[in-house]
Amino acid sequence: MAFEGLSDRLQKVFSNLRGKGKLSEDDIRSVTREVRMALLEADVNFDVVKDFVKVVRERSLGAEVMESLTPSQQVIKIVDEELTKLMGNEAEPLNKSPHIPTIIMMVGLQGAGKTTTAGKLANRLKTKQNARPLFIAADVYRPAAIEQLKTIGEQLDVPVYDEGTDVNPVEIVRAGLKVAAENKNDYVIIDTAGRLEIDEQLMNELKEIKELASPDEILFVADSMTGQVAATVAEGFNEQLDITGVVLTKLDGDTRGGAALSIRSVTGKPIKFIGQGEKLDQLDVFHPDRMADRILGMGDMLSLIEKAQEDYDQKQAEDLATKMKENSFDFNDFVDQMNQIQNMGPLDEIMKMIPGMANNPAVANMQMDEKDIEHLKAIVYSMTPQERENPDILNPSRRRRIASGSGRDVQEVNRMIKQFKQSKEMMRQMSKGNMSGMEQMFGNGVSGRLGKMAMNSMVKKNKKNKKKRMKKMKRYKSK
Repeated sequence: MAFEGLSDRLQKVFSNLRGKGKLSEDDIRSVTREVRMALLEADVNFDVVKDFVKVVRERSLGAEVMESLTPSQQVIKIVDEELTKLMGNEAEPLNKSPHIPTIIMMVGLQGAGKTTTAGKLANRLKTKQNARPLFIAADVYRPAAIEQLKTIGEQLDVPVYDEGTDVNPVEIVRAGLKVAAENKNDYVIIDTAGRLEIDEQLMNELKEIKELASPDEILFVADSMTGQVAATVAEGFNEQLDITGVVLTKLDGDTRGGAALSIRSVTGKPIKFIGQGEKLDQLDVFHPDRMADRILGMGDMLSLIEKAQEDYDQKQAEDLATKMKENSFDFNDFVDQMNQIQNMGPLDEIMKMIPGMANNPAVANMQMDEKDIEHLKAIVYSMTPQERENPDILNPSRRRRIASGSGRDVQEVNRMIKQFKQSKEMMRQMSKGNMSGMEQMFGNGVSGRLGKMAMNSMVKKNKKNKKKRMKKMKRYKSK
């Protein structure tokens, strides 16, 4: 996950700082030196790091820190504020035309994820603004790009204007804009060509499209896994096209985060969106303050709440409340709950959004295998419709059949059924106003079950590591 290495490094630096009642100049020099190394290891641009550390050091040596009763907290606050400023202070909305259509031009190198990001953006505009976007397929050099855009268009029910690969891209855009005007599309997303590197032919073509379309947004799509190289390429595109914003893709990959921390300073243009995953709903607004908090292990409750609200099904919640009141919660509802938790993303990432949990060793080592959830579902899907709706009929012979059908042990089936019944009982008590069972519910319910599986995974991992250490010790002693 992006920033994981940087976050761990900075949190270690500040954990040592928290134990000090008063800070000396040497303490601050030591801290800023460690912060500098952490940022450079995260592949942040050298000039950006130099300026950042200089400001942090100067502010940390000021009266607000040296005369404070909690100097360590003040230093952390300064780093948090400067990280936020480095990434842009606040979220930047999409530019919007005063009259339709708003024209968005997607630019970037080949392989950065322009076409997928165009799809994600269209999906976001449709679901959140009830917009009617149109795609223009202007990448004629890579036939697969046109087919990919058409596939995305079919998935989202968004029209795609294309003329194949034998027509000049500028003429395709000209004709596509006429179609958008005729059909009164309120957004036009132009998917342009990319190259493996910036070249004069590509830039001239993009300049012609820009002059013709007069886009309200020119979004540079950058692969965050390329580190500060992304910032350098962004600078090149900005000099030629005067981009209006940046979209960082692949932030869910094994990336050090240097692009996000460099690109604003290098280009002067805001990061507007971040992409995490391949699904078309995995595009989020970039909030610099929230990202800074997450990097420093302070959590991100606002994003967690927004994520929960997006995946929250009002009708499902009302049905669940009714079933709790009637004590008719069954295994079909159990699977629905698991699906809603899965929709929110990996459990360990969700836990890290809660303030204080990012520094918790148990959460840091938590690894939730998707297979564990699928095993639970397999058990439920091996039941007959009657068994799912009426778990009380699950006698030993039925349980053996379910275990055989799901490929799980009978003990695992028994354990899940027991925990399901405990959850159901707690829900029944809550529906009657008895909230004393709330804690038990979370311990034994679906979320508790998932948490326990993650913890079990961590225990297994630790045991495995212990065995490896013991083998190494034996080899060492034998020498």
